[in-house]
Amino acid sequence: MDQNLTTIIDKRIEKTIKALKRNNMNGYHVRTVDELKTLLLELMPPETSLAVGGSQTLFETGLIDWLREQPFTFYDRYAPGLTPQEVQLVHRKAFSADAYLASSNAITEQGELYNVDGSGNRVAAITFGPSRVYLIVSPNKIVKDLDAAIARNREIAAPANNVRLSTNTPCTHTGSCNDCRSENRICCSYSIIGHQRDASRIHVIFLDGQWGY
Repeated sequence: MDQNLTTIIDKRIEKTIKALKRNNMNGYHVRTVDELKTLLLELMPPETSLAVGGSQTLFETGLIDWLREQPFTFYDRYAPGLTPQEVQLVHRKAFSADAYLASSNAITEQGELYNVDGSGNRVAAITFGPSRVYLIVSPNKIVKDLDAAIARNREIAAPANNVRLSTNTPCTHTGSCNDCRSENRICCSYSIIGHQRDASRIHVIFLDGQWGY
């Protein structure tokens, strides 16, 4: 990437990390996936029990396979052969896990987390349950404010996720949200996190590059 652009992106990340800190959340900036893995090993001891939210970022970075190789107790929602009922049990285990890994649909420059879910298991676990939450986010998900976060989900994240999931919702044809009432709609539960009482709970890790949606 052009160094001038990198400098501007770095400044935006730094600004957002400071805003997260004001909101009792923690922010980090890593350059590579290897640096990300090193940081996660520093933050999560070997005896950690953990679960993950639905996240294209976790797949693109190879973290799902990597977590399976670590000495963690991994409640793996993607384990081959799980029935829908067993996946639901994994989702419920997430609430009592030591750690929860996911991404975020958008993060504002004011340090707010904006997320939209279909079943709600991810926004629920980010909000309450796991002792620690680690969100892996690329800088392109930083937005100016909540209005921009909503627009980003409607115009980018949700349509792209619907294409990935082959839902055939209207946005997969038009390229943006149509406020549909489709049975396959994935925009059902909306969450804004603006502050944390426990300053050690939420950790946002910015990873250089463009990951997920």
